[in-house]
Amino acid sequence: MSKNILEINNLSKYFGGLAAVSDCSIKVKRGTITGIIGPNGSGKTTLFNLIAGNLKSSGGIVTFNDENITDMPSYELFSKGLLRTFQIAHEFSNLSVLENLMMVPGNQSGEKLMTALFKPGVVAQEEDRVKEKAKEVVDFLNLGHLSNELAGNLSGGQKKLLELGRTMMVDAKLVLLDEVGAGVNRTLLKDLGTAIEKLNKEKGYTFCMIEHDMDFIGRLCDPVIVMAEGSVLFEGSVKEAKKDEKVIESYLGRGSKLKDTN
Repeated sequence: MSKNILEINNLSKYFGGLAAVSDCSIKVKRGTITGIIGPNGSGKTTLFNLIAGNLKSSGGIVTFNDENITDMPSYELFSKGLLRTFQIAHEFSNLSVLENLMMVPGNQSGEKLMTALFKPGVVAQEEDRVKEKAKEVVDFLNLGHLSNELAGNLSGGQKKLLELGRTMMVDAKLVLLDEVGAGVNRTLLKDLGTAIEKLNKEKGYTFCMIEHDMDFIGRLCDPVIVMAEGSVLFEGSVKEAKKDEKVIESYLGRGSKLKDTN
C-alpha cells in the first residue's frame, strides 16, 4: 500500500472559460493532518468538491488508497472511507444529537421493509449497537450532556463537533475538513483541535483541511499546502510558509508580512 492515501495528478476544473482548479497536483501522506490554505478564490473548495465527488472534473486523476476514484460519486466514496465535512454544518435540526449520529451508518436492517416487518428483533439488536456506538462518540467529543438536545439548538461550534462525530460512526480513513473553525469561538475551537488530534493519533484518521485561521493550522497541520489561482503555490511547514515571499504576496500583496505567532 502506498504511503500516500491520496494523490491528485494534474486535476483541473473549468467553468466556461474560467479555470477554478488548474493542473493541480497534491499528495497527502497517510496518517498526517495536511492543511490547505490560500486566498479567497484560489480553488480550495472546488478542489475538495472534486475529490469528494460533488463536482465532475475537466481533466486529471484522483487516487485514493491506490484506487482511481476520479469523478466517483460521494456515496461510493463514503463506503470506501473518504468523508467530507462542510463549512456550514449539515445537521438534521429536528433530531437529537444522538439520533443524528445514529442516522449515519448505511445499509441498516431497519431500512428494508421486509426485514423491519418480519425480523424486528434483528432490527432492534442492530439499533442498540448503533446507539451504543453513538454514545461512545458523544462521550469522546465531550458532548454527552447534549445527547438528547435537538441538533438545531446547538451552537455553531457544537454543530462542527457533531459533524466530526458523524465521521466516527463509520470506518473513516480520510476526512476532508472544509473550514471547520469558521464561526467557532476560541474555546470550542480548542476542543475541535483536540478532537482532531485525538482522532489522528489514537484512531489513525488522516485529515486534509481547508482553513483560514493560521494559528489553528499551525497547531494541527504538517505539511501545509498553499493554493493560488487553482494551483499549488507552496508546500512545507507553516513556519516556512509565513516567510515565503510568493505566499506573502499571494495573501497580502508585495511588501507585506504574514503574522508569525510561533
